[in-house]
Amino acid sequence: MSGKIRVALIDDHSLCRSGLTELLVHRYGMTVVGATGDAGELMELLRKQQPDILVMDLRMEPVDGFSLLERIRKEGIATPVVILTMSDAEADLAKALRAGVRGYLLKDMAPEDVADSIRRIVSGEMVVAPAMTIKMIGILQNGKQKQENKSSLELLTEREREILQLLARGESNKAIARMLGISNDTVKQHVRHILTKLNLTSRVEAAVLFAMQQRDTEERYASPG
Repeated sequence: MSGKIRVALIDDHSLCRSGLTELLVHRYGMTVVGATGDAGELMELLRKQQPDILVMDLRMEPVDGFSLLERIRKEGIATPVVILTMSDAEADLAKALRAGVRGYLLKDMAPEDVADSIRRIVSGEMVVAPAMTIKMIGILQNGKQKQENKSSLELLTEREREILQLLARGESNKAIARMLGISNDTVKQHVRHILTKLNLTSRVEAAVLFAMQQRDTEERYASPG
């Protein structure tokens, strides 16, 4: 996207807010349109400023991140949300993905990785902290959907399979559109169809599912006999 990325922040620790604001603005050239620890102030901020992305802590007082996510969506605010938290619990990751977040990052990540993740999310990608990838696989493996999803891959069209493969490589919507010679909106529509057919909630889940299927296929062909 052109211009500076416009970021809103909510964290109940003022030190975290000021530190992240300092990093994003002065080191990485973004614009922080507002940083608060109050849910009411945040809602007003999102409505007035319409930022490109909201960076949200998960464990906050008196309102927690999940309740706030629900409130944001109920009020029809479409700002992409990335969670930035200390929690590496698989249950929190699963719940956040079901709530429609576009990213799940950990506070012990390097600052440059957090900034890069924000840029990627704003460009249309779904990003999960590398340390959470194995837990994403666990979410798929432990759920009842695993076998259903594998068989559902057969429901995808040739174009949808092609796009799914590119998603698994970590390509953004813009990059996929450029590679395939189609519009960004067409890519978004294909991604929505893929998620619906596979009964998934995020492009990361779809990418991991594809990677799992590829691994299973390779292991099957590698087995003797």
